[in-house]
Amino acid sequence: MLDLYIFQIVKTVTHGSPRARSIIFTSYWILSIAAIIILFVLPLLNLDSYSKGVRSTVFAIIVGLFLAKLIAAVFFLIDDIRRGIQWLVGKIFFRGTEGEQIEEERISRSLFLSWLGLAVGGSLFASLIYGFSNKYNYNIKKIKLNYANLPASFKGMKVVQISDIHSGSFTNKAAVQHGVDKILQLKPDIILFTGDLVNNKSDEMLDYMDVFSQLKAPMGVYSTLGNHDYGDYVQWPSKEAKSRNLEQLKEIQSQLGWRLLMNENVLLERNGEHIALIGIENWSAKARFPKYGDLAKAHAGTENIPFKILMSHDPSHWDAEVRPKYSDIDLMLAGHTHGMQFGVEIPWLKWSPVQYVYKQWAGLYNEGSQKLYVNRGFGFIGYPGRVGILPEITFFELA
Repeated sequence: MLDLYIFQIVKTVTHGSPRARSIIFTSYWILSIAAIIILFVLPLLNLDSYSKGVRSTVFAIIVGLFLAKLIAAVFFLIDDIRRGIQWLVGKIFFRGTEGEQIEEERISRSLFLSWLGLAVGGSLFASLIYGFSNKYNYNIKKIKLNYANLPASFKGMKVVQISDIHSGSFTNKAAVQHGVDKILQLKPDIILFTGDLVNNKSDEMLDYMDVFSQLKAPMGVYSTLGNHDYGDYVQWPSKEAKSRNLEQLKEIQSQLGWRLLMNENVLLERNGEHIALIGIENWSAKARFPKYGDLAKAHAGTENIPFKILMSHDPSHWDAEVRPKYSDIDLMLAGHTHGMQFGVEIPWLKWSPVQYVYKQWAGLYNEGSQKLYVNRGFGFIGYPGRVGILPEITFFELA
């Protein structure tokens, strides 16, 4: 139905010889019908990891084409409403020659709105295609965080946060290696990973073990689990198979040299002074995401520690539980949203569709003396690209 509607506009704006118009119309329908056929065929293909990346790209192109048509149709609908009102006014209030003139005018579409709709839809589609080139364009965000209660020995401590690796989406190992090299060049004191190592299955990491095992820091590499790490989004032959997958994912993090924090804390020490690092399993205030985390258990024993960092994958946890119940948590690090991999971030405008779902969706947030930072994600899932919201490596200096 959408294709038929858009085709009426294509006919309106297309000029030239009958042959040229015929070529344009035929091409339009070939592409539209091919998109529908491919959409049904893609899920039936049994593909290797590289071909799955190609499938994701093709699927994204088809979805992008649909969204572009949908956005364009909004402008065409506005024009059709205008035409309908004009026709109705002519029928009710005018008679004779003047009414016939309005009757004649109502059959013509606005070329301005037609071209504007095609331009806006085309621009959206072009931006999505351009975004394919940004999926490995790692952006380093450098942020200085000031705290009055930070022990003196930890002043100047360098922390790198990464999140949402989603190794099952990668198809370019050299590009991922480039991102890891960027992290190592920062020479952090500690590296913190806030969940979603894979898309669904632990074996998605096997081809990238040699890359991510390079991540080392003097004070260690620590990690937590995200919603995708539990295998909740695929069908398993049994509960035991799903459980084994999670245990294998835990073992993989151990093999990488990462300390996975499962509703627990560790005390970091410098010159006899301590800060607490707390890590919990995924906990979300959104109904469709799980609450595996137990912050009460993870927080226990840190009451007398003067400064605390919480690693919690989902930023909705901050308003729902962290701020109301744990005012002594100074910094929470999260990920999960990816900034929807689509949006605008310029000095005077920060926008993404994800902000209508998550109040805190990218960057630094402050409430009183507490801070939340939402990392935009190292990897990608679904749409194999980034438009306006680049993959992120966050570098904090504590002061």
